[in-house]
Amino acid sequence: MFSTFRMTSVFLGGLALMIFSCNQQALEMDITGEIIRPNTYLIPRADQPIVIDGRQNDPSWEKAPFTKDFIDIEGHKTPDQKTRLKMLWDEEFLYLYAHLEEKHIWATLKNRDTIIFYNNDFEVFISPSNSNHNYGEIEINALNTVWDLLLDPPYNTKGNPIFNWNIQNLKSAVHIEGTLNNPSDVDEYWSVEMAIPIKALTELKRSPKGKPKIGEQWRINFSRVQWQHDLIEDRYYRKKIDGKFLREDNWVWSSQGVINMHLPEHWGYIEFAESPQIDQPW
Repeated sequence: MFSTFRMTSVFLGGLALMIFSCNQQALEMDITGEIIRPNTYLIPRADQPIVIDGRQNDPSWEKAPFTKDFIDIEGHKTPDQKTRLKMLWDEEFLYLYAHLEEKHIWATLKNRDTIIFYNNDFEVFISPSNSNHNYGEIEINALNTVWDLLLDPPYNTKGNPIFNWNIQNLKSAVHIEGTLNNPSDVDEYWSVEMAIPIKALTELKRSPKGKPKIGEQWRINFSRVQWQHDLIEDRYYRKKIDGKFLREDNWVWSSQGVINMHLPEHWGYIEFAESPQIDQPW
């Protein structure tokens, strides 16, 4: 499992280039700080279909280990509120459950396919063919408002998103431990549960477009967009200084190395499995 990538990472992780000049003097260059090491996750198979209610109450979730806490997108800072997730799969769905600590849970966008990252949100990026083309993105806020879109090619190659790509039979739910849009208290967390139809995802694959098999690997990453906020007449708004919105924070599962989620070659990997393995080495 992850054997090819493990060997590559071990090799690169300890690599120091030795470049010899004409006078045989050695120039040592350590490039380990520039290497993006993608995270990996072995997805156990669910024992039974999951009821999507925003909670992890189904017994099958006990099989799935949580990921490590999300990090800053560039990998240099530790977020002050924790985010982690777990995944399951069966013949029909890819399931995920995300737990987002949040002291102030707020959301305002209610229409499907609105630009959801103008609110605090949770995002899924997935490429079943391990390609930087033809990948899907799903964004969701605390109101359970969804924006799903297709990118082929990505923004960094002058691609344009396909907004009318809607995932048929997508199931999602949000649970809030606290109160939504209430600045008078301190909240605990909000959680997202999704069942993403395998059929919709396999349509993004190169041929053959069959359902995933044990040992099959896909490219994936997850992001949390977090805005600083202002309170105006007890309502939440994105914070401005001198009339300009402050830049959002981006917290991710697998480091991108730069502030750009649309570099699929930097995403992590999932592997479809039967049983969980908590220690998932390269």
